[in-house]
Amino acid sequence: MKFNDQSLRFHAALLLLLLISLCGVAQIRLPQILANGMVLQRGTKINIWGWAGPAEKITLKFKGKTYHTVAGKGNKWTIALAPMKAGGPFQMDIIGSNHISIHDILVGDVWFCSGQSNMVIPMERVREKYAEDISKAQYPMIRNFFVKTVADVSAVHDDLPAGKWQSASPESVMEFGAVSYFFAKEIYDKYHVPVGIINSSVGGTPIEAWMSEEAFSALPQYQNRLTLLHDTSFVKKSLAVPVTAGQNEAEKTDAGLNEHQKWYDPDYQATDWKNFWMPGYWADQGVRGLNGVVWFRKDFILPSLQAGAPCKLFLGRIVDADQVYLNGQQVGNTTYQYPPRRYALPQGLLQVGKNTLVVRVLNYGGKGGFVPDKKYCLAIGKDSIDLRGDWKYKVGVAFPPQKPEEPVFAMQNEPTGLYNTMVAPVIGLPVKGVLWYQGEANTFKPKEYGFLLPMLIENWRKKWNQKDMPFLYAQLPNFMEVQYLPAESLWAQLRQEQLNSLSVKGTGMAVTIDAGEWNDIHPLNKKDVGHRLALLAENMVYGDENLVASGPLYKSGKVVADSVIISFNHVGGGLISKGGGKLLQFAIAGADKKFVWAEAVIRNKQVVVWNNQIQVPMYVRYAWADNPDGANLYNKEGLPASPFMYSDQQLNKKSNQ
Repeated sequence: MKFNDQSLRFHAALLLLLLISLCGVAQIRLPQILANGMVLQRGTKINIWGWAGPAEKITLKFKGKTYHTVAGKGNKWTIALAPMKAGGPFQMDIIGSNHISIHDILVGDVWFCSGQSNMVIPMERVREKYAEDISKAQYPMIRNFFVKTVADVSAVHDDLPAGKWQSASPESVMEFGAVSYFFAKEIYDKYHVPVGIINSSVGGTPIEAWMSEEAFSALPQYQNRLTLLHDTSFVKKSLAVPVTAGQNEAEKTDAGLNEHQKWYDPDYQATDWKNFWMPGYWADQGVRGLNGVVWFRKDFILPSLQAGAPCKLFLGRIVDADQVYLNGQQVGNTTYQYPPRRYALPQGLLQVGKNTLVVRVLNYGGKGGFVPDKKYCLAIGKDSIDLRGDWKYKVGVAFPPQKPEEPVFAMQNEPTGLYNTMVAPVIGLPVKGVLWYQGEANTFKPKEYGFLLPMLIENWRKKWNQKDMPFLYAQLPNFMEVQYLPAESLWAQLRQEQLNSLSVKGTGMAVTIDAGEWNDIHPLNKKDVGHRLALLAENMVYGDENLVASGPLYKSGKVVADSVIISFNHVGGGLISKGGGKLLQFAIAGADKKFVWAEAVIRNKQVVVWNNQIQVPMYVRYAWADNPDGANLYNKEGLPASPFMYSDQQLNKKSNQ
């Protein structure tokens, strides 16, 4: 049979239509969280769910049992598995119009880990601090599923963005959240039960973004906002708010990049550059109110060089962005202020004798420069060159003042914006409990946080249909500059609201007031945080009732003559002053609420607080500051006391049940 061109095209079109129709047949589909390597919660009924064609028959085979169902409303299907003991690995087969096999399934304990950046921070970010832990991270029974960021205020999603389960190894653990990994490791080491981590967290996000719409039913201010967010024209208009381009345009005129000889050229003569002591901020060294580009330069002599030794440049943290050049070659670039600057150097770039290091710093607001008390050195094998000290600087361009702009609209910061996309799709999977590390984004409204946190706990418990689901959270750590007189503090107020939230049954709080850094909202000490959360889990969830799982928590106060006697829960083996000196960071006030530093001594399991100037004390505060340096009330088990405030109106009122 002969075909002309027109006939060939006709038959090709028919074949294409046939293929399209065949591809269009609905097949079984599973949610992202049900995949190879997953961990299922032991000891409870497990729902396996997915989607298929209309009324499609589904068969599931698992652990020698066979289950049947039919796709129903919305083409969704669900099969319930009976409670199981810990174990694995297992295989699951799901059969319909297609056949899906899920391999390497474990049954153990699943923890949903959420919050903002301090829950996100991966092991990679703390790899120098925990190099040994990373090298020994061979834990095939610890699995991590990291939920990629996606936000939506318009609808609840039925599935997560693409993701995968990973077992812990020295290579893969670099992507695990550091807090959640150290928590999981401690739980596994003690109980030898598979541990699954679902890390669903986003930096800089407020608590309200993680709550469902139903949670706001009694809050008119949020209801009004949600009404706006349901208006697609409002959302579309808000997303279209332009970002001011003035600074970007000014950056193009940077003299360091536009002069005939670039300022990063090692042969460039920096004869008119000014002196700068590094690390530090240029606002503290003679430059006022400058947002723009500032170049920094340092020549150093390398007397010898180890052949083949790995070379890495550590430049602490830089506000806001940087480009780094060594001997004229760019060796690093970071676009925002928070990550530590750690740049591996190409082989052969360093040379014996003179070397030139140039750092181009861009600052868009606040104090620009090099964050103090960080690591600034050049590591060459086992040796290092200290880069602190005298540098030279010159301004490349100053950005013009910016007009106040409308706040940039971001769905991940709006009520329901992250619940809809990063929590709701997981609700069908039972969990052992929740780990929560969040609050920094809500410090401007601490009182509001005081009712939002209990509401989030109630909201998630209802959604998971787990009435007493354990909810363990980290209290905010110490942060920002030290103040040497008693003062007001929004961070302290939010810590108090976190302490008060322990009145919600089934909650636990890890005190981290000694685990922060004054100059970094992302402190590197994630191991202590994970450890203290694990202690709470071991005590509250795993039944180790004899374990001291918390530092001292305020219980009650009583005025006796001119002193206040403070009682605590969780004193363990007794109260101590860490380091053996006098108790610090206690302040006291009378009716005028003018706080002064107080004397404080431990008597049995209580602390007696007084100041001879205050004859009728009414208020006591402990560690009430952004960064209460020297706070040293601990129990003998080495766990710190939570910051707190007592007033005479709190008489016998318990902050912790």
